[in-house]
Amino acid sequence: MIFVSTGGFRGKSADETSRQLLNEGIDCIELSAGTYSETLLEDLKGLTKQIRFQVHNYFPPPENPFVLNMGSLDPLIGDRSVAHVKRALEWCKALGGDRYSFHAGFLLDPKVDELGRRIINRDLYERNACIETFIDRVSHLAGIAQEEGITLMIENNVLSAKNSVEFADNPLLMCEPDECKKIMAKIPGNVGLLIDVAHLKVSARSLGFDPGGMFEQCQDRIVGYHLSDNDGLEDSNQPFTENAWFWPYLMPNVGYYTVEVYGRSPAQLLQQVKLVQSKLSIGNV
Repeated sequence: MIFVSTGGFRGKSADETSRQLLNEGIDCIELSAGTYSETLLEDLKGLTKQIRFQVHNYFPPPENPFVLNMGSLDPLIGDRSVAHVKRALEWCKALGGDRYSFHAGFLLDPKVDELGRRIINRDLYERNACIETFIDRVSHLAGIAQEEGITLMIENNVLSAKNSVEFADNPLLMCEPDECKKIMAKIPGNVGLLIDVAHLKVSARSLGFDPGGMFEQCQDRIVGYHLSDNDGLEDSNQPFTENAWFWPYLMPNVGYYTVEVYGRSPAQLLQQVKLVQSKLSIGNV
């Protein structure tokens, strides 16, 4: 199925955004961003007869913002991140979703206003310790998700050109195929990879690897894709075209695609959905 992300509508509540998308004929929506509301879950449940929802990463939006980091060595942030995922799984089930996706961890704890921007250089956690912590937390949550009939998906991180200059060592987990394959080999089989092709394009340029290697090395664990494009320097969530670089690598039988294009109208997002349908011969059925 082809979903459209609410990530480009951060200043609105997710139910308002969902209604706008539905009015344009978009009835598969990935809940990724939006403003906090005490009634949000009930408001969204009222739309489940018309919309198929899935839940992604930092959703539902917490009343007090923080950066979700499943690899954090700070016990408070780690506990809060696990609690957020457990709550997200509850919302996923309440809204009829069967997948929940989240970003791979970081070797530091970014501030909220650093996400998607330059992260100020600081000491990093030890990489192997973060990897083991991340694996332990994800493995624990995988058991909970399996009981609820929900598939977990880990999204590859993006190392921008600015942050690759800022840090001598990559401060993010799972940007490149070798590490993705290494980590996934230690994680339960009901957890898959959500490949963000825009993240992959940027990270490949920053770290100097062939982006095609991610699809080849991790093929057996890929269960979904996030689709947008950029200039290779930063993740800007731009529209993709029929000539986009990633089409030859996508597997039509995966069954989960999200248009993660920002700053465009619902009508323009619908055109992106139709492009995916035509390129991969799939539909929302």
